[in-house]
Amino acid sequence: MKGNRLYYILGIIMILSIITACNSDVTNDEGADVIQVTATTGMIADTVKNVGGEHVSVTGLMGPGVDPHLYKASQGDIGKLDQADVIFYNGLLLEGKMQEILEKMGKHKEVIALADHMNKNNLMETADKQIDPHIWFDVKLWIQATEKVKEGLMQVDPTHKADYEQQAAQYLEQLKELDTYASEQLATIPEEQRVLVTAHDAFGYFGRAYEVEVVGLQGISTASEYGLKDVKQIVDLLVERKIKAVFVESSVPKRSIEAVVQGAKEQGHEVIIGGELFSDAMGSPGTKEGTYIGMVRHNVDTIVKSLK
Repeated sequence: MKGNRLYYILGIIMILSIITACNSDVTNDEGADVIQVTATTGMIADTVKNVGGEHVSVTGLMGPGVDPHLYKASQGDIGKLDQADVIFYNGLLLEGKMQEILEKMGKHKEVIALADHMNKNNLMETADKQIDPHIWFDVKLWIQATEKVKEGLMQVDPTHKADYEQQAAQYLEQLKELDTYASEQLATIPEEQRVLVTAHDAFGYFGRAYEVEVVGLQGISTASEYGLKDVKQIVDLLVERKIKAVFVESSVPKRSIEAVVQGAKEQGHEVIIGGELFSDAMGSPGTKEGTYIGMVRHNVDTIVKSLK
């Protein structure tokens, strides 16, 4: 196992050594050069676009339905990373299989892990002492991430500092409105019914921020396994608390949640799948759910509709 991993890293280094750093210039409508940005997740890519505006060309590596916990960089991804002026990623091992590649990239260009710059007191720790990487589910934390994006862009492109500050301020106002919306809408669910059951434990920050009890079948990473004991524990919870809906995730197979629904049915308790939530990936480009704000609003509305 360790040998395979070593060969994988060595292979990546060899690819890096033969990729040319030369890259055709990209310009905006006015003919000015733009900053080349590569972001790992869709949430980060969308935030960079909002802060950077016309001064950035953003490439996102992980599209709709992609699980970052299990994602492996392709040769094409290495090229996109190598050609970037700045790379933004989540950190806290969300991009587990890419971590070493990103760290190596950081030795010769600006590579910024958004979560690494947050106050550690604001981060959540799981029972097995892992730090939860799903920071985007607390909009207040994502406001901090947006500030770091602004700082990173200003560092590599100080010429447009004023524009980045202005565009970030506008986007931050939208995020503050989103945070208020989530709080107000979720508060309409009676407290005893405010229980969110999903395939994996991605919504811990969401639950803490908006006073929702969160239960995940798997751990914080989809790489973790679940067994019959885990299913039974959740089924017992559903039956005992008379919870009427559970949720699937766009980036996680449905079979785990379907097993929970079937288990509850066998105990005489009907549970529905309340809808699909976006957890580790956003929706398709061009849709409301294909933006960070639209994704969060969709999740809030879906939860409220099913649990209220």
